[in-house]
Amino acid sequence: MTAMFVSADWLKEHYTEETLQVLDARMLPPGQEAVRDVQAEYLAGHLPNAPFFDIEALSDHTSAYPHMMPRAESFAVAMRELGVSQDKHLVVYDEGNLFSAPRAWWMLRAFGCENVSILAGGLQGWKAAGFDVATGPVSLPEGEFEATYDSAQVKRLTDVLLISHEGGAQIVDARAANRFNAEVDEPRPGLLRGHIPNSLNVPWNSLVVNGELKPAAELRDLFAQAGVKLDQPVIASCGSGVTAVVVILALTSLGVRDVTLYDGSWGEWGSRDDLPIEK
Repeated sequence: MTAMFVSADWLKEHYTEETLQVLDARMLPPGQEAVRDVQAEYLAGHLPNAPFFDIEALSDHTSAYPHMMPRAESFAVAMRELGVSQDKHLVVYDEGNLFSAPRAWWMLRAFGCENVSILAGGLQGWKAAGFDVATGPVSLPEGEFEATYDSAQVKRLTDVLLISHEGGAQIVDARAANRFNAEVDEPRPGLLRGHIPNSLNVPWNSLVVNGELKPAAELRDLFAQAGVKLDQPVIASCGSGVTAVVVILALTSLGVRDVTLYDGSWGEWGSRDDLPIEK
């Protein structure tokens, strides 16, 4: 079983191995796109030979909702063009906040990659350890990638609506408490305030410290405090299906098996005026 996290020291030691490949999966939180250029930040400093796994670009652009899963074939083409080979041990990282690397980890696994790890501490931790970064674009020879999509990992609006109404699984919302409780506007314009009826709130960043998950005992306490039962199925949700995966990552690390993603998340639910909303 591939480790969920690898340390900067471990990665440095194994960096030149043929069977290893590193991907930069940094992403800007909603609302920051106007003031920051993530592409420019990537070019200004990334791990050596790490292509940019651009979650924004790798989403389904035919969907009205942000960051929806792409079709398997288009994902495979994109991976081959980036130079990614699915039989390698893929190590993904983000800025060091554990904001977007879990989504990349999850996407790669959902499309059939078996060996995927996250760099604990991300780019920040790598630099803090004194290791070198590279600049400029990364161009690699074409990778070998055949994507097979595991659709069982994802729930649709109709599934979530039924479960919200009738039970059968726990809906866990990873957004900040003030968004969940309808106290502030959503960072994406045009969305209603509130949450899916009967959902529970576990803010994603409460599960994270220094770019990795908190210790298992703390995670168990946080889920217990929120009313989440680890022996029952969970559907994770958030704003756009990115930070919900931090919840999936944390639950997976605790051995919880039946954990799926509501990919539409609040970006879909909160854009509709025909669905029930709790405030």
